[in-house]
Amino acid sequence: MLKNPASKYRPYPQVPLTDRRWPSRVLTQAPIWCSVDLRDGNQALAVPMNVAQKLEMFQALVKCGFKEIEVGFPSASNTEFAFNRRLIEENRIPEDVTIQVLVQAREDLIERTVQSLIGAKKVIIHLYNSTSPAQRRVVFGKSRDEIKAIAVQGARWIQERLHRLAGTDVRLQYSPESFSATEIDFAKEISEAVMDVWKPTPSRKMILNLPDTVEVAMPNVYADQIEWICRNIRDRDSLIVSLHTHNDRCTGVAATELGLLAGADRVEGTLFGNGERTGNLDVITVALNLYMHGIDPKLEFSNLSALREVYERCTGLTIPPRQPYAGELVFTAFSGSHQDAIKKGLSEWEQGGREFWDVPYLTIDPNDIGREYREVIRVNSQSGKGGVAYLLESEFGVELPKDMQREFGPIANDLVDALGREVRGEELKAMFWREYVERTAPWELVHFHADGVNGVFRCRASVRRDGKDLSLAGEGNGPIAAFVTALVSAGAAAFEVSNYREHSLGAGSGASAIAYIQIRATDGRVRWGAGVDTNIELASMKAVLSALNRLV
Repeated sequence: MLKNPASKYRPYPQVPLTDRRWPSRVLTQAPIWCSVDLRDGNQALAVPMNVAQKLEMFQALVKCGFKEIEVGFPSASNTEFAFNRRLIEENRIPEDVTIQVLVQAREDLIERTVQSLIGAKKVIIHLYNSTSPAQRRVVFGKSRDEIKAIAVQGARWIQERLHRLAGTDVRLQYSPESFSATEIDFAKEISEAVMDVWKPTPSRKMILNLPDTVEVAMPNVYADQIEWICRNIRDRDSLIVSLHTHNDRCTGVAATELGLLAGADRVEGTLFGNGERTGNLDVITVALNLYMHGIDPKLEFSNLSALREVYERCTGLTIPPRQPYAGELVFTAFSGSHQDAIKKGLSEWEQGGREFWDVPYLTIDPNDIGREYREVIRVNSQSGKGGVAYLLESEFGVELPKDMQREFGPIANDLVDALGREVRGEELKAMFWREYVERTAPWELVHFHADGVNGVFRCRASVRRDGKDLSLAGEGNGPIAAFVTALVSAGAAAFEVSNYREHSLGAGSGASAIAYIQIRATDGRVRWGAGVDTNIELASMKAVLSALNRLV
């Protein structure tokens, strides 16, 4: 890297907009969405989709609720042309869906494009030519007037052929490609020149697409460009102003959201941001960003995992684990403090404690997009007691008392740390069972029976201590107290029960119960124990011995 990057690079100039209004605006509704997965997304693939894959992707986009879908560049190849014809001839396009096609300002390409659309019900013909100084100088070697003439001629060629699409609802779209790197006055000039040919009206609007083809500035500059055009272009009420952002600076989402604040009406993008270089706008992210603010995005992502499978199968690409909303790990917490906060927040929500979603670290409810709470908290060496407790409760119904969480959390953490990897819920349960439920030495319960009269309970029990069978008897104000008395009488170090909890581990008459008991020795040491049995009384006695065994 250069020590002085200013010797080679320069900042993009600001837009002359001193009274910008977009910073104080708030989004209140979803834009018009247009998917460009089958064009921009497809051209960015090392192996482009075949017709079957494009058909599957098209159906997935329709299911998501897209009403405008750019289906391709029909003049670019036989595959693209054939796909268009198949959609139309096999009546695969729903009545409320408009297909969009892209074409350069060349007569032969426009001719082929119009041929591909014959018989369609609703179409958008998207004309573009590049307008930036670099493109004019390096690619075309033409002046501003010459570049404008290309756009005007392309618009005329389309206009002259519209009669061949009689019976088709045709809308026209123009893009000054590389708009974000084009002088703002020239972008306005060339757009108005195209408008002069197509003559849009408030009742028959033209789409003016203003692409951030290559991100050359911070997203606030793009917003200024959009607001400047919206405020200065002629006949704004005859236009649908559209955004098409890329992600070179990793701010495509920000540029789109600010562009909508700046006055745009429509957004083009792709699922998961697939596109050239660093990608197109990720439509899913912007839509769900609106959703988390209580705005209906007018797109359906209730089963994002299924959509992800279709996308990966059709494109051959893989969703990164940290991709917003869709990635495997975006709703997952490994950090102990995060896990504890999420666990408590979910508990508050499930108990109806709040009117609006406000769970720490979770911007939306994962269930809303087909994700499961069991994905949210996963345990590795960075996890704490909250995550351990959450997994045991959510997957196995084991509801550890808070003090027991504090005891078992560090134990589990040490075991996981030694493994050096994430652990599954089954492994965590096995750790708990080994530490508590299966702790049967030196004391193990063989038999227990208790009777109570007038608040006094007497018990008889058989236990095994260090492999030897013992018969015990004792009394107290309850079965547990009687059993403690019997154990101390049989030689166990004196202790008392300081905490007790129990609950079922399932439903029905055959369900097991689990008991948790904390004991305190005369020297102040405390230990928890746990016992499981179909009989809650026996589960409690096993829990007493589990705690006693852990105290020894």
